[in-house]
Amino acid sequence: MHTTLREKVALVAGATRGTGRAIATALGEAGATVYCTGRTTRRHRSEMNRPETIEETAELVTRAGGRGVAVQVDHLESEQVRALVERIDREQGRLDLLVNDIWGGDPLAAWDIPLWKHPLEDGLRLLRLAIDTHVITSHHALPLLTRNPGGLVVEVTDGTAEYNAANYRVSFFYDLAKVSVNRLAFSQAHELGPYGCAAVSLTPGWLRSEMMLEHYGVTEETWRDALVREPHFVISESPAYTGRAVVALAADPDRARWSGQSLSSGRLAQVYGFTDVDGSRPDAWRYVVEVQDRGKPADATGYR
Repeated sequence: MHTTLREKVALVAGATRGTGRAIATALGEAGATVYCTGRTTRRHRSEMNRPETIEETAELVTRAGGRGVAVQVDHLESEQVRALVERIDREQGRLDLLVNDIWGGDPLAAWDIPLWKHPLEDGLRLLRLAIDTHVITSHHALPLLTRNPGGLVVEVTDGTAEYNAANYRVSFFYDLAKVSVNRLAFSQAHELGPYGCAAVSLTPGWLRSEMMLEHYGVTEETWRDALVREPHFVISESPAYTGRAVVALAADPDRARWSGQSLSSGRLAQVYGFTDVDGSRPDAWRYVVEVQDRGKPADATGYR
């Protein structure tokens, strides 16, 4: 355990599972106090109907060496978010890091279905979950974060700004959601600059989340068995990789140099030197462009 973030307070919005859980845990390993929010608790499941809970995430944070605090919050409900930030202010008096990782839109996306055939209510709900939640959370949290210089906002998305600008992302609504989150970081960076704070967008690569592992019928230990079904899964990464990327950013005294930029876990690993849990440094977005999208055989040589 290292304690580079021992005095820091973080809010990971959308910490129930996947990237959010891994980011919260990595922050705990660095000694931070982490408020872990989401809709699923041991008593209540969200529309995702998944078993992971925010209490489990908070316990992982604490076991890792930090202090995890689980708070059930629906980030579409402005008053719930306001109350959350007031609680953080009351209990900690500061907020150093806001991670907007709220999503939950996968069950609503109809893949490879054009806009005019996609169920409209599902598409609009997806956009609300992906964009409105981030906006509402930042609206309430930024007055506390900007109280002290050095605050950082990390907007978690899927795909770099460069990649998303040039590629259709499987569904109109999914495409719009992921492009928009990159822009949220750019805009917040512009407004946070005068307060000595920064904002970035951050994307993992092909993520071995709980849902993805279940989809392929594998575990984190046996994930390579999925290569029979999807050879390009060879470039995949664990959620911990993005967690380590966030810790590296938050611990960097010169993190403001990244403000407004679209970053990836693989790019930051090259700069900061951290690795994935297996000791590799997968560079998924370079692989996708240079190998997968060009129709080449799956081969991660030189990309991890």
